[in-house]
Amino acid sequence: MVSAVFHSPLEGAPSTKNEPPSGAVAAPAAMAAVPRPAPPPLVQAKRGWDLRFLWTSVLPPVLGLVFLVTVWAVVAGTGESGIPTPLETWKQALEVFADPFYQVGPNDQGVGWNVLMSLQRVAIGFGLAAAVGIPAGFAIGRFEFLSRMFNPLISLLRPVSPLAWLPIGLLVFKGANPAAIWTIFICSIWPMIINTAVGVQRVPQDYMNVARVLNLSEWKIFTKILFPAVLPYLLTGVRLAVGTAWLVIVAAEMLTGGVGIGFWIWDEWNNLNVASIIIAIFVIGIVGLVLEFGLIKLATLFTFEEVKS
Repeated sequence: MVSAVFHSPLEGAPSTKNEPPSGAVAAPAAMAAVPRPAPPPLVQAKRGWDLRFLWTSVLPPVLGLVFLVTVWAVVAGTGESGIPTPLETWKQALEVFADPFYQVGPNDQGVGWNVLMSLQRVAIGFGLAAAVGIPAGFAIGRFEFLSRMFNPLISLLRPVSPLAWLPIGLLVFKGANPAAIWTIFICSIWPMIINTAVGVQRVPQDYMNVARVLNLSEWKIFTKILFPAVLPYLLTGVRLAVGTAWLVIVAAEMLTGGVGIGFWIWDEWNNLNVASIIIAIFVIGIVGLVLEFGLIKLATLFTFEEVKS
């Protein structure tokens, strides 16, 4: 028989009886005499400046910019290079960005319109390349016959400089604007084809065996197996293609003319306005950085940890 022990709220108080009740187990006197320790007071940690974050994330890029400006000032200070100083370029930048969307004529527009026109060409050429390159990459990676058929062609055409395709575009399309879009298309399509095909080929064979056992259709295989597994590689190819397209459009617009950031650089060179050329270089770098950052953030939403790095 097991006897239960009931503790009264007045357990610590002295008892008036000399003997404990029958069936109860009396606690030792030494344990009853020891008081329970009070809980330690809660101390809130003081939050100060995270010096490690400043040292690892803020200080290095600041020092890099300081180094760039210092070298620039030293080279410009010689007086023989013809390069304007950082202060002169800053004053010119204030004038340029005071009204970036002015429009006097077809060839005299602000830097804002030129950047927007270049982005429009990049968007059209890149969109066409994605519409062709991504399905082609899935087909080449999925079917071995197509892979053996197109791999030699891709290996032959991919190393060709994108500007080498510009005369072909001028010959076929009879216009500078479609020729520039064609150049962006031909330079953007290869990273998307290659990365998508590699992603399809790296899908585990066990997945395909399960799909074969379940007798899934080709559409089900694409939507349920291939696309989720290939998405990280696809987004990597898209990011590389956008960066390449933004690099190529500047050179293409220098050769074709019209409105665009590349033509703006060439026009400022004809006017011997070197400060505006340096401003355009910074604008190209900032726009490319924004595009890269946006695509990286988009890729991290759909990719695995090894791809995020």
